[in-house]
Amino acid sequence: MKIKLLFLSVVVLAVGVMTACKKDTFNETTGVCPEVVSTIPFNGATAIPLDQVIQATFNTTLDPATIVASAFKLEAGAVVNGSFSYNANTKTMQFIPDSLLAENTTYKGTISRSIKDVKGNLMQEDYVWTFSTGDVLSPMITCSDPIYDATNVVVTKIVKVCFSMPMEASSFGPNSFVLHDGTNFVEGTVSYDNQIAFFTPDFQLLNSTVYTATIRAGVMSISGYPLQFDYSWSFTTTSTLAPIVQSTVPANLATGVARNQIITATFSRQMDPLTILPTTFLLSNGTNMLSGQISYSGNTASFTPDSLLLTGTTYTATITTGAMDLSGIPLDVDYEWEFTTLNPLGPGVVDLGTVGRFGIIAGVGVSNQAGFSVINNLDVGIYPGVRSSVVGFPPAIINNGAIYCADDLIPVGTNAMLQQAKLDLVAAYNFAAAASTPAPQIVSGDLGGTTLAPGIYKTASSLLIQSGDLTLDAQGDQNAVWIFQIGSTFTTVGGAGGNVILSGGAQAKNIFWQTGSSATIGDFTIFYGNVLALESITMNSGAVATGRMLARNSAVVMTSGNTINKP
Repeated sequence: MKIKLLFLSVVVLAVGVMTACKKDTFNETTGVCPEVVSTIPFNGATAIPLDQVIQATFNTTLDPATIVASAFKLEAGAVVNGSFSYNANTKTMQFIPDSLLAENTTYKGTISRSIKDVKGNLMQEDYVWTFSTGDVLSPMITCSDPIYDATNVVVTKIVKVCFSMPMEASSFGPNSFVLHDGTNFVEGTVSYDNQIAFFTPDFQLLNSTVYTATIRAGVMSISGYPLQFDYSWSFTTTSTLAPIVQSTVPANLATGVARNQIITATFSRQMDPLTILPTTFLLSNGTNMLSGQISYSGNTASFTPDSLLLTGTTYTATITTGAMDLSGIPLDVDYEWEFTTLNPLGPGVVDLGTVGRFGIIAGVGVSNQAGFSVINNLDVGIYPGVRSSVVGFPPAIINNGAIYCADDLIPVGTNAMLQQAKLDLVAAYNFAAAASTPAPQIVSGDLGGTTLAPGIYKTASSLLIQSGDLTLDAQGDQNAVWIFQIGSTFTTVGGAGGNVILSGGAQAKNIFWQTGSSATIGDFTIFYGNVLALESITMNSGAVATGRMLARNSAVVMTSGNTINKP
């Protein structure tokens, strides 16, 4: 189960860096919010003297009444006692420890968000930084969720802590992060990602219960230095028993989900149907929100998408806290789960890598022999060929793209970029040539006048599109893929056909013509797909392609009046 939570991370600031005041507390008449702009020692400092006086300078004058013992804490396992002072002229708060700092020890300083400036503005979040009296900076806990002594914590809470530095994920074993209520330990899963450790309980927490979470000393930074002390804090769960989502269809992380799947969520008790709405039951694909029909029956809400889901795509479904039971009690937190639809029709897509930015790439030459030609929204490249081998530009033009050659000195790194693109082309060519799932269908001669479903089509010799148009039918699957494995030459011939026609949602970006020799796109034909040729590619007069002309070893020639559009 994946729960969407709002998690406030503590931002550790370097000297002289400030974050913008949040709009919810900013007041034009009272000024900006107070922020720490520098510290002594600075964040991450090492070899600090044992008699160091700790200082923090702010961007605005503080209210001295808020600078109390609870507003600043220096700790290394135990809290360091000391005295405070504040200089309004320099806007600096000073902390003098009662005794010398310990040798070879990492300390954490925390300035509380309870501090206000003289106009009554609060700090937006705790300010946390670390330093060491030795040569090694050990990891420290910089924030927790729930916070220390938090109350009314939702019973579906995932407990989190963030660290002052990247940690070694493998050091977070089952006993490295524990949760208990008195003597009873909570079963759960420990994980780590992006400087945050997570404890996910196997079951919902109890209501009105005090829990204590502990990170054990010994979890390691990626530099091999351990957390020096156990870190523990407590919080209390809510007394309100909120409804929960007990099950979903598809289940969380399900794969192979049908494109016509109706998405459902079943609750622990009957919900208020008036709160099961398009605003409380959401389905998205990345940032794209899907439209659909919402219904509710018994304890189950259903989302029926207005159109078929895409293949090979991960979707996120969410029930928000706007969903309430019949007593008006909402879910504690948004409930979120993910699933992935079945694989696209045909083979897996060929990854073009960095060569995908090019509409034309060649080995020894690129030419436009006569007349006006245009490449739209793609670059032209030649490697290892040089700029003198690119001819006919103009009258050929490139819209929203550029020409890159192996001998270009500007922009810096052009040669290396082209070399990588050529390596990516070779890898894509080899992948397409070796693709074997689903099993290739053997074809030969002229494909004109035929209709092909997604798949792999293979010939040991040449291939033509001549006696009619070739139709590629995606059968409603926008992610459907075609790979043509052509042993020798590939030619489309204008006249009584020779075009490639797309139907059923087929997309040019998912069509690959792997050609073991050279390819020719015929006069005035309409062509779709990416040509990956071992040797040369020629576009005859008036040919229009939505795709890419990618030649590994030889030249790409545009004869006259050709167009290449980005697929």
